[in-house]
Parts: sequence; C-alpha cells; structure tokens
Amino acid sequence: MVRIALPRGDLRPVLAQMLGDIDFQVPDYDSGSRALRFNVNGHDDSTVRVFSDRDIPIQVALGNYDLAICSRTSIDELLTRYPQESIVPLKRLDVEMNRNIFEQPQLVLAGSENSNIDFLATDLVSTITTEFPNITLRFLTELCARNYRILDVWAKPESWPPEDATFTVAERGAAVKEGLKIIARVHDGGVWLIANKQSLSHKNLSKPLEQLLRLPTQESGIGLVPPKRLIRAEVEATKFIDEIDNRKSVLRVAVPDGHAQRHTVAALEDAGLNFEGYTTTNTVRRPTSSDPNIEIKVFRPQDMPRAVSLGLFDIAMTGRDWLMNFLASYPEAPVEELVDLKRSEYRLGAVVSKDLGAESIEDAINIWRTDNPDYVIRVASEYASLADKYARTKQLGRYSVIPISGASEGFVPEDAEILIEGTETGASLEANNLVMLDVMIESTNCIIGRIGEYSEVQTRTLRTLVEKFAVA
Repeated sequence: MVRIALPRGDLRPVLAQMLGDIDFQVPDYDSGSRALRFNVNGHDDSTVRVFSDRDIPIQVALGNYDLAICSRTSIDELLTRYPQESIVPLKRLDVEMNRNIFEQPQLVLAGSENSNIDFLATDLVSTITTEFPNITLRFLTELCARNYRILDVWAKPESWPPEDATFTVAERGAAVKEGLKIIARVHDGGVWLIANKQSLSHKNLSKPLEQLLRLPTQESGIGLVPPKRLIRAEVEATKFIDEIDNRKSVLRVAVPDGHAQRHTVAALEDAGLNFEGYTTTNTVRRPTSSDPNIEIKVFRPQDMPRAVSLGLFDIAMTGRDWLMNFLASYPEAPVEELVDLKRSEYRLGAVVSKDLGAESIEDAINIWRTDNPDYVIRVASEYASLADKYARTKQLGRYSVIPISGASEGFVPEDAEILIEGTETGASLEANNLVMLDVMIESTNCIIGRIGEYSEVQTRTLRTLVEKFAVA
C-alpha cells in the first residue's frame, strides 16, 4: 500500500482542486469532514491521511508515509536540525493561480515600527518568538546576532511584539495583519511534493507518483534566505525603545482567542466585566477596560502558562489542561490556578482504536504485548508533557512520545497506539472510530496567576477581579 500524506488547513481546498484537475480524486478531502483517512479513486493500492502541515515531513522522514505534499517551511524546519533525514523534495507546486484563496508561505523577521535589525548587533537582550525555532536559530546564527533568546510558541508568534517580545519570525501575511514592520526575509519556499528516500528506491510508487508529478510546477524557491551579516554595534536601549514598560503600575491580563473565547466572554459577562473589543463576534489584539489599572491582550491559551511564569502577564484565562501540561515539564514554575471558571468543560484522556476491543488501558497494553513483551507503545499528543507523564504513571514500560501539531485523531491506530486527546462531545473520536479508555483530567477554563509578590496596585486590582469571578 502506498501511503500519502496531505495537509489540512488553508491549503486543503486549493490542493483538492489541483488534485481534481489531474484526475487524482480523493473523495471528501475538501469537504471539511472530521474524517482524516481517504481512499483514492482508481488507486486501490493507495491511501491518503490528513495531517497538520508541521507533522508531515516528520512522518515522511520516519518512513510512515511514502509521498506527501506540504510547505517547504515545514520541510526545512526539520532538515535544518536533522539534515540527514530521508526526505526527497521532488517539485515545487504552482499554487499561484489560487493566490486569492491561499497565500504562499514566507517567513519574515518583524517587529514594531520602532524596531531595527541593528538591535540584534548590540549586547542588549532580544526576545524572538516563532513557531519555527530551527529556521530562526539558523537565520540568527548566520546573521551574527549577539544577545537573544528564542521563544518557541504554540501559535501566532506575531502577537507577542512589542510588549512581550522584541521581534518575531512569522508568516508575512500574519505579521502585516498584526501591524508589524517587516524587517527581513527569513524563508521563502512554497509548497512541495516530497517522498521518502527509501520508498523511492525500494517500493513501487510508479502509479500514484506518475500522476502526482503532473501537478503544475513552479520554479524552485530559494528556501532559506541567507542574511547579510551584522557588524557589532554599541547603542543605548532608548534608541529603539521609546518608553520603559512600567509593569508594576497595571495588572496585565491575558484573555484567549479561538475555541475558548466564547466561554471567556460569557464568564466576563457573568462577573459584570466588559473588555471593549473582546466579544464572541469581534476581537482586537488589545481590548480596553474601564479600569485604568488593567491592561488586556488577546493571547493563545496554550502559551499563557509560560507567559505568566516569565512575568509577562500577571494573570491569564486559559484551560486547566494547558496549565497541567506546562507544569508537567516545569513543576517548579511560578504559576498556579487562582479561580476555576467552570466553563469549556471537556475530558482529556487516553484514546485508542475501537477495533482493538480493549475495555481498559491495562487490557490494551496486554493486547499489544501478547506476542512481543518488548513492543514499543507509541503515544501521540499535542500535550507531549502530559503524554509522557501518563506513560510513566501507567508504567507502560517501553514507550515513545510523538509530539504532534494537530489533526490528532488520525494517528491511531496506524501511527500510534495511544492518543492523549481532549474531547467535548466525542464527535471527532466517533468519526474516526476511536474510544477514550482512561480519563486523565476533567478540564475547564480557569484563571491562572504567577506565584510571587505583586505591587500594591496589582494586588488591589487582582483581589477585586478574583472576588467577582468567585461569586459569578
């Protein structure tokens, strides 16, 4: 069987159209279905699996998939750190005809209007947020940047500057939308058809590959953009920073976007609070409060525990699951739950295939190891730290944790035995023939805060806020 990996997200409808144009029909791939596995019309020897773009090169490098289509950004994020991986880029695909639907991936260095690349040539500390730490590290090394730290964030790295980071390496369109200044190009790679090296040499891929090679080709992009090296500079911080951030004078509050937003808005309303610009239908990055002692920013809930522990925010409204995942890696981090908001309830636990026929996780382990006591149990999850903690707690013996970026339900059973996943209704699990055998966390959204001293103004404001939510 020839295994083919295709991406989810914005590229999915564009790619479905392009595949249809060459008569490589993958029924329902573009339907938005919860299903992540598909057959290919006229190719009984081929099967398609949908992944998050970031996970595709890893799966091809491991030999789990023979052919794939994904962004060159994700490919180079892997190859920059592991240059010997068995990935063969075959051709860059021409998706320019669909430019109104899909934007070609391009990474840039961006910052506030007052930022300048020369800041990286000084001894002043720079913080750079990104989803692509390997590409970013290579760029900064070749740039001869001096004193910096890279924060690998879950998503939306462009939302951190200027208050919480100096620069970001992010997609151009997202950086522009955020109102940031584009400072330098970092990576320009487009969308590629790739193959596993061993599969090309040892497996008959001729039938699907011959057809996929008919996809329109674009001239190769330059991929990693070589920067012009910086010369060390001596400057004062005030040259690039207009004002000193006096964080002690206000309480900085992070509120979530995405799925958790509607629950958070409801919690705020019940507490008698209104953050202007933050509603179920509208979001600005920096909502305002009638209380001048409160400063608000919309943030990804996955990144909030670390941001609070670093002192960037005083409190944040996130999910207990993400707090527990962070503390599983950093148990001494100065962050704690302050208030349970009792909203956005769902279960996080161990998920397996229904076809396994197991009644418990212990039963499943026995089934996997019936013929091979040393069988390595693969545990896939977006919650990598919690997955590792679960494997140790359940004494799985030999196991490996597979960190993933999304499209989680498709990993089991082909590419992992266990999935550590959250579910609110169970619909996605049911659509992919999965069942949760063991519940780890009954998660809700909550308010978290940093452990440590607050200023007098912050303490007073925080006490008032907590009291409102506690009685809501």
